[in-house]
Amino acid sequence: MLKKHFAVLGAVAISLIAAAPSRAATIENLQKLGKESYFAYVEKAVPAKKDPKTTAKTVGKLKLKTGEGTDDLVLVLARTTDAKDRVWLKVRLPIRPNGTTGWVQENALSELQPVDSWIKVSTKTYKVTVIKGGKKVFSASVGVGQSQWPTPKGQFYIRAKLTNFGDPFYGPIAFVTSATSDTLTDWPGGGIVGIHGTSLPNLIPGKISHGCVRMKNADILKLDKLVEVGTPITIT
Repeated sequence: MLKKHFAVLGAVAISLIAAAPSRAATIENLQKLGKESYFAYVEKAVPAKKDPKTTAKTVGKLKLKTGEGTDDLVLVLARTTDAKDRVWLKVRLPIRPNGTTGWVQENALSELQPVDSWIKVSTKTYKVTVIKGGKKVFSASVGVGQSQWPTPKGQFYIRAKLTNFGDPFYGPIAFVTSATSDTLTDWPGGGIVGIHGTSLPNLIPGKISHGCVRMKNADILKLDKLVEVGTPITIT
């Protein structure tokens, strides 16, 4: 009788364990703006999901190349592991609407690349500031979008760096950002918001562009020495 009693208790315990809900997966934040952030190059053009599971809604799709022909990359925001031990990464997507994020499995991306810089752009004070290693290391005046062609606000990142445009209008260097605009921008073809030099430095600072952030050529050359692709950008 005693053995039967323990057998029943054991069966109940096993059934309770089996029925117990699994603990929610831990999500690790990978972004510490101005101190340590991560980006990765796209290696597989896969759908990005709303949640870290294969059955979740698709919110966008990764691309292997940018519109300028450079290898595309994404800013990596967080990491988690699902019940099947698959690692998922939360990434910022360079698509409309601005601010879209999604989850992809880590095998769709390259190894994570660290960056310690952070670009802040103020459309009110017409200033760009760089935080690096937790310290302010650079500040300069900029031109931003006019009222009818505003520079979009939000969280973005440097998607590519271009030189030798062949047009002095863009200055010596142009950074492609993940920001998009619903209106015409200074960027060839429109729609993309860039940070670039200028052939009209006397107009800076102020609301002078079609949405892009313009810098004096000497300043953007200084900026180029402090930041790299994958650097997070905050526009306010």
